[in-house]
Amino acid sequence: MPLIGMGTAPSLPQHDELVSTLIDAIEIGYRHFDTAAVYGSEEALGQAVGETLQRGLIKSREQVFITSKLWCTETHRDLVLPVLKRTLGRLKMDYLDLYLIHLPVTMKKKVISLFFYLLFVFGK
Repeated sequence: MPLIGMGTAPSLPQHDELVSTLIDAIEIGYRHFDTAAVYGSEEALGQAVGETLQRGLIKSREQVFITSKLWCTETHRDLVLPVLKRTLGRLKMDYLDLYLIHLPVTMKKKVISLFFYLLFVFGK
Protein backbone atom coordinates (compact mmCIF):
# COMPACT_ATOMS: atom_id res chain seq x y z
CA MET A 1 0.00 0.00 0.00
CA PRO A 2 1.50 3.34 -1.02
CA LEU A 3 2.25 5.69 1.89
CA ILE A 4 0.77 8.73 0.17
CA GLY A 5 -2.66 8.75 -1.41
CA MET A 6 -5.27 11.10 -2.77
CA GLY A 7 -8.76 11.35 -1.35
CA THR A 8 -11.79 12.00 -3.53
CA ALA A 9 -14.17 13.44 -0.93
CA PRO A 10 -17.20 15.41 -2.14
CA SER A 11 -15.56 18.81 -1.72
CA LEU A 12 -13.57 18.07 -4.86
CA PRO A 13 -14.52 19.45 -8.28
CA GLN A 14 -17.24 18.29 -10.67
CA HIS A 15 -16.92 14.99 -12.56
CA ASP A 16 -14.85 16.09 -15.58
CA GLU A 17 -12.53 18.25 -13.50
CA LEU A 18 -12.10 15.44 -10.97
CA VAL A 19 -11.25 12.97 -13.76
CA SER A 20 -8.64 15.40 -15.08
CA THR A 21 -7.21 15.96 -11.58
CA LEU A 22 -6.96 12.22 -10.96
CA ILE A 23 -5.25 11.63 -14.31
CA ASP A 24 -2.75 14.38 -13.46
CA ALA A 25 -2.18 12.74 -10.06
CA ILE A 26 -1.44 9.38 -11.67
CA GLU A 27 0.85 11.07 -14.18
CA ILE A 28 2.96 12.61 -11.39
CA GLY A 29 3.13 9.36 -9.45
CA TYR A 30 0.14 9.00 -7.13
CA ARG A 31 -0.85 5.36 -6.85
CA HIS A 32 -3.26 5.23 -3.89
CA PHE A 33 -6.77 6.64 -4.21
CA ASP A 34 -9.47 6.76 -1.58
CA THR A 35 -13.14 6.93 -2.48
CA ALA A 36 -16.56 6.00 -1.12
CA ALA A 37 -20.03 5.61 -2.57
CA VAL A 38 -21.25 8.54 -0.44
CA TYR A 39 -18.62 10.80 -2.06
CA GLY A 40 -20.12 10.34 -5.51
CA SER A 41 -16.60 10.06 -6.96
CA GLU A 42 -16.32 6.36 -7.77
CA GLU A 43 -17.27 6.77 -11.44
CA ALA A 44 -14.74 9.58 -11.93
CA LEU A 45 -11.99 7.51 -10.33
CA GLY A 46 -12.83 4.50 -12.48
CA GLN A 47 -12.83 6.67 -15.59
CA ALA A 48 -9.47 8.22 -14.67
CA VAL A 49 -7.85 4.83 -14.06
CA GLY A 50 -9.29 3.54 -17.35
CA GLU A 51 -7.99 6.54 -19.29
CA THR A 52 -4.51 6.29 -17.77
CA LEU A 53 -4.42 2.61 -18.72
CA GLN A 54 -5.37 3.52 -22.30
CA ARG A 55 -2.72 6.24 -22.43
CA GLY A 56 -0.07 3.91 -21.05
CA LEU A 57 0.57 6.02 -17.94
CA ILE A 58 0.05 2.82 -15.97
CA LYS A 59 0.41 -0.66 -17.41
CA SER A 60 -2.20 -2.50 -15.33
CA ARG A 61 -4.88 -2.03 -12.67
CA GLU A 62 -2.45 -3.62 -10.20
CA GLN A 63 -0.33 -0.46 -10.32
CA VAL A 64 -2.92 1.55 -8.39
CA PHE A 65 -4.21 0.90 -4.87
CA ILE A 66 -7.91 1.62 -4.54
CA THR A 67 -9.65 2.05 -1.19
CA SER A 68 -13.39 2.44 -0.85
CA LYS A 69 -15.76 2.45 2.08
CA LEU A 70 -19.01 0.84 3.13
CA TRP A 71 -21.49 3.31 4.61
CA CYS A 72 -22.72 2.66 8.15
CA THR A 73 -26.33 1.98 7.06
CA GLU A 74 -25.14 -0.83 4.80
CA THR A 75 -23.26 -3.04 7.26
CA HIS A 76 -25.93 -5.73 7.54
CA ARG A 77 -24.59 -9.01 6.18
CA ASP A 78 -27.28 -9.08 3.47
CA LEU A 79 -26.20 -5.68 2.14
CA VAL A 80 -22.40 -5.80 2.09
CA LEU A 81 -21.91 -7.85 -1.08
CA PRO A 82 -24.57 -6.05 -3.19
CA VAL A 83 -23.18 -2.67 -2.11
CA LEU A 84 -19.63 -3.79 -2.93
CA LYS A 85 -20.78 -4.99 -6.35
CA ARG A 86 -22.36 -1.58 -7.07
CA THR A 87 -19.12 0.12 -6.03
CA LEU A 88 -17.10 -2.12 -8.34
CA GLY A 89 -19.58 -1.41 -11.13
CA ARG A 90 -19.21 2.35 -10.73
CA LEU A 91 -15.41 1.98 -10.63
CA LYS A 92 -15.48 -0.44 -13.60
CA MET A 93 -13.09 -2.66 -11.64
CA ASP A 94 -13.05 -6.30 -10.59
CA TYR A 95 -11.69 -5.75 -7.09
CA LEU A 96 -10.71 -3.25 -4.39
CA ASP A 97 -7.40 -3.30 -2.58
CA LEU A 98 -8.96 -2.15 0.69
CA TYR A 99 -12.60 -1.93 1.76
CA LEU A 100 -13.38 -0.11 5.01
CA ILE A 101 -16.49 0.53 7.06
CA HIS A 102 -16.85 4.30 6.76
CA LEU A 103 -18.08 4.92 10.30
CA PRO A 104 -17.62 2.42 13.13
CA VAL A 105 -21.27 2.60 14.14
CA THR A 106 -24.45 1.05 12.81
CA MET A 107 -27.11 3.59 11.97
CA LYS A 108 -30.60 3.04 10.70
CA LYS A 109 -31.53 4.74 7.44
CA LYS A 110 -34.40 6.57 9.15
CA VAL A 111 -31.96 8.20 11.57
CA ILE A 112 -29.67 9.26 8.73
CA SER A 113 -32.61 10.61 6.70
CA LEU A 114 -33.86 12.61 9.67
CA PHE A 115 -30.37 13.97 10.31
CA PHE A 116 -29.98 15.20 6.71
CA TYR A 117 -33.53 16.58 6.69
CA LEU A 118 -32.78 18.62 9.81
CA LEU A 119 -29.54 19.89 8.29
CA PHE A 120 -31.49 20.97 5.21
CA VAL A 121 -34.26 22.64 7.26
CA PHE A 122 -31.74 24.58 9.32
CA GLY A 123 -29.63 25.50 6.30
CA LYS A 124 -26.49 23.68 7.33
